[in-house]
Amino acid sequence: MPISDRLAKFLTEKSIPFEVTKHEPVYTSEEAAKVRGVSLSSGAKALICKTNDDYVLFAMPGNRRLATKRVRKELRFKKFRFASEDELFELTGLKPGAIPPFGSLWSIRTVCDLALAEEEKINFNAGDHCISFSLSFKDFQKIENPRMAELSDKV
Repeated sequence: MPISDRLAKFLTEKSIPFEVTKHEPVYTSEEAAKVRGVSLSSGAKALICKTNDDYVLFAMPGNRRLATKRVRKELRFKKFRFASEDELFELTGLKPGAIPPFGSLWSIRTVCDLALAEEEKINFNAGDHCISFSLSFKDFQKIENPRMAELSDKV
């Protein structure tokens, strides 16, 4: 089952309202915001990193970048690096830029940047560069229950 269908089923079962948009392929946060007609900051990008002995998904606004030194210090990671494209595919079956901010779909811990909590609604690619989902941040937080931390710097 495609991730977009799996995620839609999960959200529906939890009675979480969401919107689906099909659009031209997008590969950057800027392209995604433009085609969706939303602010760059509402884009919830998902970055998967290898930390110590496991993987962690970091969810953050599209207009920010991961502050790796701060993340290492705050979350006490001795080892920390971005997952390779091969590792991403092995873990999720997806390509970079198509991963939704739900690490729970793959039993990966999710840590969310505090800046994303400032958004009423978040938007993200749902397993495909041509499919976006939109839902309230509060609903995302309720069902994903990510650890919240200051993870990013403005781009």
